[in-house]
Amino acid sequence: MKKLVVHPVQRLQGTLAVPGDKSISHRAVMMASLAYGATRVTHFLPSADCLSTIGIFKSMGVKIRQSGERVTIVGKGLNSLKPPKKALDAGNSGTTARILLGLLAGQPFTSRLTGDKYLKRRPMRRVVKPLAQMGARITGPEDANLLPLKIETRKLKGITYQLPVASAQVKSALLMAGLFAEGETKVVEPIPTRDHTERMFKAFNIPIAQRGDGISVRGPVLPFKGQKIRVPGDISSAAFFIVAGLIVSHSRIVLRNVGLNPTRTGILDVLQSMGAHIDVSHHKVHGGAEPMGDLTVAFSRLKGVEVGGDITPRMIDEFPILAVAATQAYGTTVVRGAAELRVKESDRILMMAVTLKKMGAKIEPTADGWIIQGPSSLKGCRLSSGGDHRVAMSLAVAGLAAHGPTTILDTENINTSFPGFEKLLQKASVP
Repeated sequence: MKKLVVHPVQRLQGTLAVPGDKSISHRAVMMASLAYGATRVTHFLPSADCLSTIGIFKSMGVKIRQSGERVTIVGKGLNSLKPPKKALDAGNSGTTARILLGLLAGQPFTSRLTGDKYLKRRPMRRVVKPLAQMGARITGPEDANLLPLKIETRKLKGITYQLPVASAQVKSALLMAGLFAEGETKVVEPIPTRDHTERMFKAFNIPIAQRGDGISVRGPVLPFKGQKIRVPGDISSAAFFIVAGLIVSHSRIVLRNVGLNPTRTGILDVLQSMGAHIDVSHHKVHGGAEPMGDLTVAFSRLKGVEVGGDITPRMIDEFPILAVAATQAYGTTVVRGAAELRVKESDRILMMAVTLKKMGAKIEPTADGWIIQGPSSLKGCRLSSGGDHRVAMSLAVAGLAAHGPTTILDTENINTSFPGFEKLLQKASVP
């Protein structure tokens, strides 16, 4: 079992570049595999999750060359995928599995989708149900709620689907299926979620309509060509260093070319409402129509706030590291409306409450969030991440501000989203 040992530091300093955005890297490979001709992707995230996506499309006959952060995908068109010879393995990636279900549902062949032991525990029914309404036939354990799943060839028809819960993955799966379906596929969101799929459609010149709270595509779409895609730095990865810079005394760091898609910047809004010193500069847009910029972060005296409502889907992956920030904020932080954290790679509400409490934090879990009193003096100790990469990295940041060393167990999955995390942490740290 891999472990990570973190020692307290005096400050963090320097200019850092975080890895490419995981969500955008996944979608770039998926769309490029359906395009005609070559797509060149730069600053791709070569993490275990994204490499699982590459492996799946290679298994379906797509030519892909990957060297570090550069990837070239040579597609042969929308209907060119080949039947895989074995089950497609999404590894630990929920994004790969859920979005891919929509794409596979539109193929003229039967396929099987599986994943690792952690992914096999994560619910898939939220995607399977609306795809079934489009005509898909997907079967598997617990009424097709768990992997492995069998996706049989069926003709799809467009539908209008009201999402019962805000989910970018469900929305993306339906839009992917809509590329192959007859007629209009429309997804209506209760709250706007990350729009990377819509932006990627536009980057590949696929007509997509956004009216009011609905996003729609009319299929089957016409052939589209390969493009040049620049992936911005992942704000979810940057969030660990942002919070580290805010809670470790005398720190000042610059994070270069971080993605600033407004559907993902909820963490910046919340931290700034807590009093965080975060300056944004060099704002720009590259291929894929994704905005990015540089963030300058300095140690700050934070105050407790209440978080919930429309901002939740704009920062769902950043709640574990927000909990760490809240332990160092003056007053009470209340998080509501984040029940989705219960069904991530782990029950993140429970995991962060148990581990931070062991470090000395005053944190109580609720059904859909936490109540956190601060500031707390944290102490280093031995902790389990439960195999959850975001829990592990959040605890590592807490360890920087703790008294004594912190040992985090079961940290193999950090590589699913942030390869090189430990080295970058060491680079920024002043012992």
